[in-house]
Amino acid sequence: MEHRVMSLRLPVPAQDVLLALFITVMQVQGTVVRNAGEVIQRPLTDPGNLGYVLLIVSGMVVAVRRRWPVPVFVTAALASVVYYGLDFPDGPGWLGLFVALYTLAAYGDGHRSLVIAGVGVMVLAVVWLVAAADIEPRAAIGWVYFRIGVSVMSVTLGESVRSRQVIAAEAHKRAELAERTREEEARARVDAERLRIAREVHDTVAHAIAIINVQSGVTAHVLDKRPEVAREALRTIEQTSSRALREMRAILGVLRDDDGDDNGRGPYPGLGQIDELAAKAREAGLDIKVEETSPTAPLPSAVGSAAYRIVQESVTNVVRHVGPTRVTVALNPGIEALEIRVTDEGRRAAPGHDSADPRLPARHPSGTGSSAEPGHGIVGMRERCRLLGGELDAGPTPGGGFEVRARLPLAPTGSRL
Repeated sequence: MEHRVMSLRLPVPAQDVLLALFITVMQVQGTVVRNAGEVIQRPLTDPGNLGYVLLIVSGMVVAVRRRWPVPVFVTAALASVVYYGLDFPDGPGWLGLFVALYTLAAYGDGHRSLVIAGVGVMVLAVVWLVAAADIEPRAAIGWVYFRIGVSVMSVTLGESVRSRQVIAAEAHKRAELAERTREEEARARVDAERLRIAREVHDTVAHAIAIINVQSGVTAHVLDKRPEVAREALRTIEQTSSRALREMRAILGVLRDDDGDDNGRGPYPGLGQIDELAAKAREAGLDIKVEETSPTAPLPSAVGSAAYRIVQESVTNVVRHVGPTRVTVALNPGIEALEIRVTDEGRRAAPGHDSADPRLPARHPSGTGSSAEPGHGIVGMRERCRLLGGELDAGPTPGGGFEVRARLPLAPTGSRL
C-alpha cells in the first residue's frame, strides 16, 4: 500500500508546473472577477494586454522556482513593480511573488538569499506605497500593507523551513559520524586485543622455548655419561612445555569462547608465580636471586600480570643471549608504583680467557652485542609499561651486564592488559 502511494506521487518538476498553472489561473481569473463591473484607471488589455502578460509571467515563472530561486524572485518582483507602477487593477496578482519569496528563503544559500529577499521586500514596499499614494478610496491602501506583511511572512516561513532542513542534515551527518566512530573504535579494540594476545603468546612461547633449548642441550651433552642429569633435564622440558601449553590454552580461550564463559580457563600469571619462574630459570643454568618486598595492599591484576611478563621476558633474554650467569630480580611495590629491576652480570668468561676479551662480546637482550638498541622483546616490555601509564628503561651496565628497569603505576592510566 505504501509503495502504491509513493508511485502515485508526481515528480517535483511536475508538481511545480501544476503549481505554476494554478497560480497563473488564480492571478488572472481573480483579478478579472475582483474588478468586474468597476471603473478602473487602466484595464489589463491596455496597452497590448500587458496586464495579462505580467500576471501570466509572474505565475508561470514559479515552474522553475527550485532550480533558479533568485532569478524566479527577480522576475516576479519586476513583474509586480511594473504591474503596480502602471496602475493596473489590484487583485491576487501577488501569489506568484509570495511563492517566489518563500522559495528563495527556503531553497537558497542562507545569508545571501536572506539579504536578497530583504532588499527585494523593501524595494517592493516602497514601490507599492508610492503607487498607492493617490489611491481611492483611502481604505484600499490596506491591501498594500497586506502585501508587505505577507511578503515578510513568506520570507520568515521559508527561512524556518530551511533552518529545519539544515538542522536535520547536520543531525544526520552527526549520526553517520558517530556510526563511523563506533565502527573505528570497535576495530581499534579488536586490533588491541589481537596485539595483547600476540604479546602473551610471544612471552609464553619465547620463555618456554628458551628453557627447552637449554635443557635439550644439557640432555644431549650428558645423556651417555650422566643419565640421571639427562632424566632431570627431560623432566624440566616436560614441565616447561606443559606449563606453556596451559598458558596458551588460557590465552587462546579468549578467541574460542563466544559466550564469555571463563570456566576451564586459568588465570593469567602474576607475581605469585615469580618463584616458580625463578626455579625454571635455575634449571636452565641461571644463578637467580629474587628480592621481593611484600606489598602493603593487593596489586591490581593488570599490574601483576605485566610485572610477571616483564620479568619473564628479561629472564628469557638472559637465557637466550647470555647463558649461565648471575641474575638479580628486585620487586619493590611502593605506595604509588611497582618498581622492577632485572640485572644480569653478563656472559661469564671461559676458562683461560679474560672476561674483557673482545673476542667474547657479551650478548644482550637486543641480540646485537653490547649495543643498547632494543629488540622485539624490549619493545614489547616497553609497550606493556606504556599501556599502564608506566615507563621502562633497558641498557648495558658498566660491568658488562644488562639491566631492565620498569615502573608500573598501581593505578594504571592506560588500557588494561
